[in-house]
Amino acid sequence: MDLEQTMQTLEKMGTAQNRALYARHGVADPTFGVSAADLAALKKRLQVNHALALELWATGNHDARRLATLIADADALSAQTLDAWARTVSDPITADAFAKLAARAKHARKKAARWVKLKPEYVARSGWNIIALLAMHDRALPAAFFQDYLELIAATFAARPACVQEAMHAALIAIGVRSAELEHDALETAARIGHIPNARGAANYKMPDAAQTILKTVARKGFVITPPS
Repeated sequence: MDLEQTMQTLEKMGTAQNRALYARHGVADPTFGVSAADLAALKKRLQVNHALALELWATGNHDARRLATLIADADALSAQTLDAWARTVSDPITADAFAKLAARAKHARKKAARWVKLKPEYVARSGWNIIALLAMHDRALPAAFFQDYLELIAATFAARPACVQEAMHAALIAIGVRSAELEHDALETAARIGHIPNARGAANYKMPDAAQTILKTVARKGFVITPPS
């Protein structure tokens, strides 16, 4: 399936209902309004196709870009391509999809370290999403790697827009439930941030209390810690 055929398929899959839903989540035209389930089904048909992924991203279409993140070869992503894609992310849904791909790239740690400090909100959101994914899946990383990010969360959380705060909040929780070594530090970070009244992320849902989420999750995992006073 070439680019033209793929775009035609995406257009047929789109619905007005999904376009309205995505618009409420910050997605602007061009978009067809393709559901996540349909994108996943199309991914199975296309398999990994890095050349097509690059073409899909270049269209600027929301659905095409989300599909690109599903069929791109993470190992083939250059540092330059990652930066170029990050700069052109234009909504939180695409930022989250892009981060899932970027977290598997060989440049993930370097890019995240830079992106979390940048001003553009979707670049920063992508960076923090990568940190959360690394905390959940990269067991080779030492605790010290994440402790630096906890300090950055504590120092900068209040100044970031809601779109970025949502990803920072997710990273805080992911770090906090990673290991017994990191929970206490994560809970201290949550205490430094303090209560976030009616905190809502980019998708307009209420963010759960970070400390409570960490404590409940680690209790299920079988180790118990004492919250900082």
